Amino acid sequence: MYSTDHAALLQQEFRSELIAIANWWATHSPDQERGGFYGEIDAHNHPVKEASKGIILNARILWFFSEVAQELDDPRYRECAMRAYDYIVAHFFDAEFGGVYWELDASGNPLNTKKQIYAQAFTIYALVAYFQLTKNDAALARALECFELVERYGIDGVNQGYLEAFTREWMAIDDLRLSEKDLNYPKSQNTHLHILEAYTTLHQAHPAREINAALRDNIEMFDQYMIDRSNHHLRMFMDLQWNDFSPGYTYGHDIEASWLIAKALESLGDEDYTQTLTPTLIKLAEVTLQEAVGDYGQVIDSYDFATNAINGDTVWWVQAEALVGFLYAYTTTDDQRYYAAASNVWEFIKQYQIDQQNGEWFWLSNLDAPDQNCYYKAGFWKCPYHNGRAMIEAICFLSRI
Repeated sequence: MYSTDHAALLQQEFRSELIAIANWWATHSPDQERGGFYGEIDAHNHPVKEASKGIILNARILWFFSEVAQELDDPRYRECAMRAYDYIVAHFFDAEFGGVYWELDASGNPLNTKKQIYAQAFTIYALVAYFQLTKNDAALARALECFELVERYGIDGVNQGYLEAFTREWMAIDDLRLSEKDLNYPKSQNTHLHILEAYTTLHQAHPAREINAALRDNIEMFDQYMIDRSNHHLRMFMDLQWNDFSPGYTYGHDIEASWLIAKALESLGDEDYTQTLTPTLIKLAEVTLQEAVGDYGQVIDSYDFATNAINGDTVWWVQAEALVGFLYAYTTTDDQRYYAAASNVWEFIKQYQIDQQNGEWFWLSNLDAPDQNCYYKAGFWKCPYHNGRAMIEAICFLSRI
């Protein structure tokens, strides 16, 4: 149950963990030999020096240190943000065709030059955070350039929505997937969710008419096409006409969408639309609470339609999103069940997800993977974004009470 003392204790713990995450990344991730940051760090904090460097890792590092440098007074964090910005500008940006490459080799040379819309979105998100930290107009200008490219090339002009990927030259491409585990469909909720997040912050920094319109369009697409009102899960993969080809439910994205759409509505500033859509967003959190909470208070990964089975893995980013999503639901409804769920998730994270000996969070909790050797601490898909953002957002939600 909520109490002022308990909420104050949680805020202290979240702040301490935010510092711990920032210190781990500031200590272990900079690549002093080749510049930027290592593409991978193993479970024992050893860098994999020849690992390729992905834009998602690097953009999320830029975003994280830009944000944490505004929250915490440590010059190392600003230095890491500057390092990330300089490296992205020098190596990931395509000077000829615009936008950012998907992947570089360990030395910073283009390895995969496809233009993934998801990657452009995270680059916008990171550049805006860096602009907010430094007031560097060039960073905002680059964010606006990426926005213009996404709006020019990424939109399905017939059926609405954003297409997944293009060639370096912004032409059609056969393989649209973010990763091997994704399905090869032209539209996904995952890409739309992070365009939404990027445009939310871009609108806050630069509330131009075209950005306001794009932000509203994104919210409306979730409202119309991606939130399944029959079960209050997100549709995962869709064809051009928005027909659903989801292989199951992904609880981490469901709960993440609830609070990210709420933040988008707050940035948009339309009170009537916020009041209309908020019950649906709370229902996303409620379904996660009813269907996905495990015996230890953790939130499980997903449900698969083909096997009619639950994937009970406890993945680091899902726990981070559940913590924030349940706090959003509590601060919106004052329903104590959501506060209790958030508290339980945090207790699980402390006991099973955080590596209390070597720092950072395990990919899978100790309950699922007692031997962590096969899971990296940092890599193409593991960054200080989900857990770092969770600490920042959790503190903010508790401050609103």
